[in-house]
Amino acid sequence: MTIRVPLGVPFSAVALPDDLEHRVSALEREMAELRERIALANGDADAARVLAAGADRDVGEVRAELRAHTRALNALRETQVEFQQAQLGFGAELQAQRAELQEQRVELVALDGRVRDGFATMSAGMSEITRLLERIARGE
Repeated sequence: MTIRVPLGVPFSAVALPDDLEHRVSALEREMAELRERIALANGDADAARVLAAGADRDVGEVRAELRAHTRALNALRETQVEFQQAQLGFGAELQAQRAELQEQRVELVALDGRVRDGFATMSAGMSEITRLLERIARGE
């Protein structure tokens, strides 16, 4: 249905059929609801931007902490590698000292044999001296 408004007559002055009035009212109500929804959506968008900015800041902080943890782990790794190298050096030194101790044991066993032989010789000599002194004492 088309409504023609004569020139010079305001649209509000034109009598509209009841159906058209009802439809215009419904459209006006719908427009008001849409405006409210747009206002709410704009508020939600603003809140989302604030949350996104906060999340971005939080992500930055987490990344900074992660970098700090990574640096700490790398420093710990370096310390462990140095400690391992020192242990390997101590192991080699301990091995050398063990070999030297073994050589000294061999020398000690040999020395013990010579000392026993020396005491045995001395004991035989003392026995001979004692026998001779007893002979002299008996007057032989």
